[in-house]
Amino acid sequence: MENKKLTIVAKILVKPEKLELVKRELIKLIDLTKTEEGCINYDLHQDNQEKNLFIFYENWESRALWQMHMNSKHLAEFQKVTDGAIAKVILNEMTQVE
Repeated sequence: MENKKLTIVAKILVKPEKLELVKRELIKLIDLTKTEEGCINYDLHQDNQEKNLFIFYENWESRALWQMHMNSKHLAEFQKVTDGAIAKVILNEMTQVE
């Protein structure tokens, strides 16, 4: 399973008063992450009704390469800048049913 493509659905619920800060920082992650080894796609979505809910839909060549992303400098910087601004994060690691 380690070498199979991995899909990540990351749900990020932002504190309403921090919406613009977090949105700006999430957008910064896109171009940096797309250049990472193993990144197939890294797509950010904002809920149409609940504006403080964001979802990343990601595909990675393997879980190991996704783990490298999770330990990246730019993700650590994002976490530092947005500390206390995010109410909840739910990460789902998924494998496509073929």
